[in-house]
Amino acid sequence: MAQTSSLLLLVAFMLVVDVSFAGGEGSLSKAECPKACDYRCSNTQYRNACLDFCNLCCEKCLCVPSGTYGHKEECPCYNNWKTKKGGPKCP
Repeated sequence: MAQTSSLLLLVAFMLVVDVSFAGGEGSLSKAECPKACDYRCSNTQYRNACLDFCNLCCEKCLCVPSGTYGHKEECPCYNNWKTKKGGPKCP
């Protein structure tokens, strides 16, 4: 019983962490971008580049997708901003 409760508590905590950085377009203020991008870029080996582009995108879109990868559909501006070559600009 204690193991089940601990597992449920852990899963709930993980969901809260993911959801706390989620939200639609314009859901963040510019002051919240560094913290959201710090989490978004926490699992990449290219951390500095990720942080630079994430913060640039967040300041424009006021949104950072939840999690450390994917979920870009949560932020259309973030998802649709492309490089000159047509690749994704935002991590």
